[in-house]
Amino acid sequence: MKISAIPDREFLLPGNASCHGCGSSMCLRTVLKALGKNTVLVVPASCTSVYQGMFPGSAIDVPVFNTVFAASASTASGIAASLERKGVDATVVVWAGDGGTYDIGLQALSAAAERNEDMIYICYNNEMYSNTGVQKSGATPYGAWTTTTWSGKKEHRKDVAELMVAQDVTYVATASAGYLTDLFRKVRKARKKEGFRYIEILTPCPPGWKYPMDRTVEMGRLAVETGMWILYEYENGEIRLTGMSRAIAGGKRKLRDVEEYLLPQGRFAHLSREDIDVIRSYVEKRWEKLVKLAGGVHAAPAEFYV
Repeated sequence: MKISAIPDREFLLPGNASCHGCGSSMCLRTVLKALGKNTVLVVPASCTSVYQGMFPGSAIDVPVFNTVFAASASTASGIAASLERKGVDATVVVWAGDGGTYDIGLQALSAAAERNEDMIYICYNNEMYSNTGVQKSGATPYGAWTTTTWSGKKEHRKDVAELMVAQDVTYVATASAGYLTDLFRKVRKARKKEGFRYIEILTPCPPGWKYPMDRTVEMGRLAVETGMWILYEYENGEIRLTGMSRAIAGGKRKLRDVEEYLLPQGRFAHLSREDIDVIRSYVEKRWEKLVKLAGGVHAAPAEFYV
C-alpha cells in the first residue's frame, strides 16, 4: 500500500495549534482518515485537547468529547452504550496520551478491557507528559531526560500493549509515526472488529525529545529499525510481527544499532557507554521475547511486508 492510497478527506483541519513536527497530529490525521466521518472521539487532558482548538471552534471535524485525565475509557463506555441504545452507527474512539493511559487512566482502561467494551482505545505515546512541561511518565524509556528525571530515568518503561494482550482483548496493535500506511491499515482493521481494541502509536515529540522538528518521521522509523519500538498485532490469541519489524526478524533487513536512534536526541545526550549497553541489552531481550511469542515470522499477512 502506498501513502497516496490514503483518502484525501481531512478531519484534522489545517491551522491547528500543534507544534511544528508534531508526531501526534500527524498520526491523528491518518487515524481519522482510516476511521471516517462516523466517529466520536474522546480526548482526555493532553496535547490534543490544546491543539484541537477552543470552543466553539474546533480543528477536528468529528464530534469530540473532552474528559478528565482518569476517565477517558469510562467516558467512552458510556457514549458507546448510549449510541447502541439509540441505534446510531458510529465508532467510539479514545485518543489519549501516554500519561492518560499508562498512569492516570490505567484503571479505567483495564476495566473497559475486562468488560470488552465496544470501542477503540488509541494511545499516542510520546513517552512523557509533553503538554505540561516534559515530566516522566510510565512510558518514559530508561535513561531519558525529563524535567523530573534530569539525570536520566533509572527504570525501564511499562508496556501497556502487552498488558492488553494479557487481558486477551479483541485486537491489539502497535504502530509508529514513521510508518503511516502501517498505522492506517491497523486502524482500518480495528474499525471492522467489535469489542475492545487497543492501538498504541509511538509519536516522537521535537521539543520533548530535543531533535530538529523536520526529523519526526525519521525518529519514528529509527525507533523501529533499531528495535526500540516493535511493530506487531495481536488477535485470536496470536501475536504477529508486522511491517519493518517482521522484515528485520525475517532477515530481510538488518537491525540497526540503538545508538543511531539515541544519539540524535538531546534527551539522551548525557548517556554513558554503560547506559547505552543497558538499553541495547533491553532491546535484545524484548526482540527475543516477542519473536518467540510470535512463533517466528511466518504468520504475518502479506500486506504487512515492507
